[in-house]
Amino acid sequence: MFATSLIVFRETLEAALFVGIIAASTRGLAGRNRWLAGGVVAGGLGSLLLAAGMERVSNWADGVGQDLLNVAILSTALLMLAWHCIWVSTHAREMVRDARRLGSDAASGARTLWALSVAVSLAVLREGAETVLFVAGFLSGSDESFARLLSGAIAGLAGGCLTGALIYWGLARIQTAKLFAVTNVLILLLAGSLASQLAKVLIQSGLVTAGSAPLWDTSVWLPDEAPVGIALHALIGYDASPSILQIVFQVGTILGIWFATHQMKAWTQRRQGLAALA
Repeated sequence: MFATSLIVFRETLEAALFVGIIAASTRGLAGRNRWLAGGVVAGGLGSLLLAAGMERVSNWADGVGQDLLNVAILSTALLMLAWHCIWVSTHAREMVRDARRLGSDAASGARTLWALSVAVSLAVLREGAETVLFVAGFLSGSDESFARLLSGAIAGLAGGCLTGALIYWGLARIQTAKLFAVTNVLILLLAGSLASQLAKVLIQSGLVTAGSAPLWDTSVWLPDEAPVGIALHALIGYDASPSILQIVFQVGTILGIWFATHQMKAWTQRRQGLAALA
């Protein structure tokens, strides 16, 4: 029961933390609840379908179909988060203005919400499918009763959702003018986490072999299974024994998005300056 609860909690926490940060970053924008709820529902339904067809998916491309699918999911979610980080940084004033007006300008909010809805859907899809498969594996290979395993899964799900709700509640207390700056940093860290996970999948699938050697090992002080390790993995992609490629992907993604954001800001300011002169 405890093992089931811990696994479900870990997977749920990753998705809930993701959704909580996204929800806070879009607070006050018109249609926020509809877009995010649609992403969660689509991801949940997709995870059930994916788990049901996982055996067939795994047989694609000479047995690496599941890895290729994970690569596609992580890459798409990473692109959506990168786009959001760059867009929000260059349109923060507009978003603050719209939030103060309770998001009366639906079109402005939709510019970023569609991308985040896709990212949320993919996050829930991936974590949900893993959760279903883990629980199904425990049901088939454990001597514990179905009731105990189910109660453990429900406890883990509730704990993960509650933690995500607390994250959102904490972020929601930040002043609107500062909220987008805070959540943009958190989303940037989430993007780095996705990049690290992408590198790990590429190595584990054998698609990439360069940089697979571990760079360090902190499992003695902070193992991946520890509560703090689980939380850090969900937020920043913490790995007690990361490969060189993981660190390169993670740091490179964060620096790349940061650089692109500043370039976009400079371009926007130049364009606004020219428009003012005209």
